[in-house]
Amino acid sequence: MDFNKHLSAHPIFKVIGEAADELNLEAYVIGGYVRDLFLKRLNKDIDVVCIGSGIDLAERVASKLVENTRVNVFKNFGTAQIPHPEYDLEFVGARKESYRSDSRKPSVEDGTLQDDQNRRDFTINAMGLCLNQKRFGELLDPFDGQSDLGRRIIKTPLEPGITFSDDPLRMMRAVRFATQLNFDIDPVTFEAIAQMKDRIKIVSQERITDELNKIILAPTPSYGFKLLDQTGILEIIFPELTNLKGVEYIDNKGHKDNFYHTLQVLDNITKFTDDLWVRWAAILHDIAKPATKRFHKKAGWTFHGHEELGSRWVKGIFRKMKLPLDHKMRSVKNLVRLHLRPIALAKEGVTDSALRRVLVEAGDDIENLLMLCRADITSKDPNRVRRYLKNFDKVEQLLIELEQKDKLRNFQPVITGEIIMAAFDLPPSKEVGILKSAIREAVIDGEVPNELEAGFEFIKKEGVKMSFQLVRSFEEIEQMTQNKDTN
Repeated sequence: MDFNKHLSAHPIFKVIGEAADELNLEAYVIGGYVRDLFLKRLNKDIDVVCIGSGIDLAERVASKLVENTRVNVFKNFGTAQIPHPEYDLEFVGARKESYRSDSRKPSVEDGTLQDDQNRRDFTINAMGLCLNQKRFGELLDPFDGQSDLGRRIIKTPLEPGITFSDDPLRMMRAVRFATQLNFDIDPVTFEAIAQMKDRIKIVSQERITDELNKIILAPTPSYGFKLLDQTGILEIIFPELTNLKGVEYIDNKGHKDNFYHTLQVLDNITKFTDDLWVRWAAILHDIAKPATKRFHKKAGWTFHGHEELGSRWVKGIFRKMKLPLDHKMRSVKNLVRLHLRPIALAKEGVTDSALRRVLVEAGDDIENLLMLCRADITSKDPNRVRRYLKNFDKVEQLLIELEQKDKLRNFQPVITGEIIMAAFDLPPSKEVGILKSAIREAVIDGEVPNELEAGFEFIKKEGVKMSFQLVRSFEEIEQMTQNKDTN
């Protein structure tokens, strides 16, 4: 590969090289950018290491770029960053690090280029290209990362015990890179991860979750989860998921292994969406099955209510994982709670009322719910899968047609609690809630159109049954709502 030609095609590298020469510093682009050149992958992250002050180099580079280019300096880390329209540029001086056994925060001091490459996580990330004019494009590959790229191997540059003891998060990064690149982990490196798995406990949850999310977003995330499971890390960071493992038999009746089923659903969902939160819903859709597992002599194994219990667990899992507790979490809760509904309709036949309920409860999550349900149709028998998918196609089409006709997404009855209280001169009360529920159910069941006059007639009849006296006519209620809309 002609690195000189590649670097010359991107003027930023010439600018960095000229700035380094002016300061009499050696400068190298190192790490992921170089790795991805070999893999022919686009990478906009440019990490520059120099022998000397990375901050001084960044400031000199900034002076050569567009006027007023600012430098973000992080003195505590000895790094600097330059915002650039095309790249994420980061500069650091070569350094060496040492760690205490109980901490992942290193003590850092200036070092040689060799020191800097020794501290890299993997051989494929330790390659560098010189940017100085005299050696422009020269490859430095002290650990034969080229060979490991060719062999599709994730391997530490030093003895793996040293690399992982220094920074235990690298154990998860090994799994993440293997998953993203579809590489194998070197056997010695893999064994070290398994032996040192407990050291992951000193890493912050935020950084663990960041790596986990990158695995979830990979093309085949199950590969990463299987590696995490085989090393023993998964049981430490996500025991709720490993609790799904195993098959129990009674009277020669067994259930599916819900761990591997979940991973298959996760892989299936990647065919439909890159949305991280839908993928989390796939991971959590059966999470409460161990807690709801029961055996009945006639019915065999059942997991009744696992969708409701699982939905209630979502917030706690998100909190523990330091995931957002906002609308993203609420969407995952909704998807977990509803994931059986459309599939049940495909099995048992379908009514407009059942379809309406799914549309109303799913709201804006309906498309994601249908994707999750489709991904959840798994079996060792391909003919059975095809038959279920064919039935599900019909349910999906009916839902689409009903939504287009009745506009039930984010449905709200036009008859509100305020209208009910005004019509019967009632205070806020349980009885008002009963009438609100009655009109809501009647609209969902298709008994009453979601219109003001029809809804008023319905609550008038229901109110009489509850011995309420109507004190306002429909015309008065209509005028009240029009005035409210005007205001």
